[in-house]
Amino acid sequence: MIEIEPHCEGVVLSVRAQTRAAANAVRGEVNGALKVSVTQVAEKGKANRAIIEVLAEALELRRSQVQIISGRTSTQKRFLIRGVSSAQLLQKLAAALAEQAR
Repeated sequence: MIEIEPHCEGVVLSVRAQTRAAANAVRGEVNGALKVSVTQVAEKGKANRAIIEVLAEALELRRSQVQIISGRTSTQKRFLIRGVSSAQLLQKLAAALAEQAR
């Protein structure tokens, strides 16, 4: 199960980042985190910005709703997803993962 935590501004989502991948995509769940792969290298925040783009697109959110709050230099990251409840995020995650499975 992907770890999500309630937050006063929305929900905190755990993410496992894979950089320098073949494609930008949401890949599934690994050790309680959403696995996100990006083609960018982990250099000067490029991969973090790419992950925000992938999350926003996959979860049908605005980029301004997605903010990294920890793990800027790690593969284990936490993102604040603003303006959604835990239930809404779970629905969006399920839809994104179902789309990825196709």
